Amino acid sequence: MSKAKTLAAALSSLPLILLVAPGAAYAQMVNHMPHDWQMGFQVAATDITHETFWFHDDVLMPIVIAIALLVTVLMIYAMIRFRAKANPVPTRTTHNTALEVIWTVVPTIIVAIIGIISVRLVYFQDAPPADLAAYSGVAPEPNEVVLKVTGNRWFWEYEYPEEGVSFASILVEDADLKPGQPRLLTVDNPVVIPVNTVIRLQVTANPQDVIHSWTIPSFGVKVDAIPGRLNERWFRVLPGMEGRYHGQCSELCGMRHAFMPIEVDVVSVPEYKAWLAKQKGEADASPSPKTTTVALNTGRAE
Repeated sequence: MSKAKTLAAALSSLPLILLVAPGAAYAQMVNHMPHDWQMGFQVAATDITHETFWFHDDVLMPIVIAIALLVTVLMIYAMIRFRAKANPVPTRTTHNTALEVIWTVVPTIIVAIIGIISVRLVYFQDAPPADLAAYSGVAPEPNEVVLKVTGNRWFWEYEYPEEGVSFASILVEDADLKPGQPRLLTVDNPVVIPVNTVIRLQVTANPQDVIHSWTIPSFGVKVDAIPGRLNERWFRVLPGMEGRYHGQCSELCGMRHAFMPIEVDVVSVPEYKAWLAKQKGEADASPSPKTTTVALNTGRAE
């Protein structure tokens, strides 16, 4: 191998080396979070993000670039063609029927195309198709999982209503971080969900609280947690996309808004069942219901 090829190979592997370096135990999940100098979206892990990214990359971006280039060319042409030196006597033309029809019809068609695809995508985010396997080409697991999320100042509570499992998820403070754990994105109790399974997400907020927003960019999910209201969405992490995903509250909710992370571990179905059994076993072994008290002015467990 030539020196040039060796150097190119080394440079291409540099991002991977930087990601793996913090710790082997955490390295396999690091590729599912944002990194320094990243351009573009985070990794697409669900059906929703694949649809959304396609809409952005293959529909919106070509339209935006084409419009920007057209306007730039027209401006340059107008500045050269109709400059004062070339046109000492300016034209008095005020109307051009053909041109006016074009600049009315073409934008209307563009907006209609964008609108139709947008509405379809909004409905897709609301509920999965009746036959998700035929729609996406990948059959999901037969059993769905219901996950209820409750926003509090400034932590999240999670409940699996059909399983009788619930817990609080609180930020790990800087002093308690382990090597490789990202600051402001690590929690003490991550959510665990199975891969290739439809997750029925129910999001609300403590009745005595403020509005929050549960957001995971890689899932294409951003749901407001509103006191007294239950918002529902769905998502499915596609096969092969196991790992750890991060998000944050995306609604200004007070002093510690920036200290309200979301951490989701996507595992295989057997691993999920084992985790679920462990949670139930711990709950049964506990002499009294497990509660967590959180100071509103700090968000730390007391």
